[in-house]
Amino acid sequence: MKVEALWHGIPRKDIPWFPAVSADKCIGCSLCYVTCGRGVFEMENNKAIVRNPYGCMVGCSTCGAVCPVEAIDFPSRQLVWKLEREHKIFRLIRQEARDKKAKLSSELARAQAEDAVAKLTMRVRFEVSGEFGEKRFLIQLEELVKDRPFDIVGLRLDVPTVKGAAEKTPSFLAFEVTSTNQEDISECLSSVREVIRKNSLVLVSETKI
Repeated sequence: MKVEALWHGIPRKDIPWFPAVSADKCIGCSLCYVTCGRGVFEMENNKAIVRNPYGCMVGCSTCGAVCPVEAIDFPSRQLVWKLEREHKIFRLIRQEARDKKAKLSSELARAQAEDAVAKLTMRVRFEVSGEFGEKRFLIQLEELVKDRPFDIVGLRLDVPTVKGAAEKTPSFLAFEVTSTNQEDISECLSSVREVIRKNSLVLVSETKI
């Protein structure tokens, strides 16, 4: 477990804050070993031992509080308070608080921005079925995107057979409508649906990507 070099500007090795275990009292319940998230304890011969003292979080005494037989002791809190005064750490603490607040604000803003983007509709896949031979559907799609903030991409037309197409057998067309400026295209989609309707085609599916 990594040991922090500094605690608010004070060398961690200069702060004798860590637990002491009474081997006579310890019953080997392992609660301290499991509870501590900083790897301070190990279990040997059914007893807790302090393996990584300076990994202990300064001021934390949770393991001592949960020990069922009070086998864990800590230095007086006055030791920490004395160090805080001697090293005049509170100016540094205030800066750390400002930095933390700025970081949290930045993370919140980023999360909100990502959530807003996720709610935008910027790419939609259409699947359409019908007879395309004599219709100007593709030309109409081309005209539809002119001077508008979206484009039609990935067109794939599946025609059953050449004879079938000549006999107006229904074919299958898939394409995607995508934003060209990273903006929502929800309003544009109604125009695409209208072109599909005017050509008497069947809208098989419409899927946001």
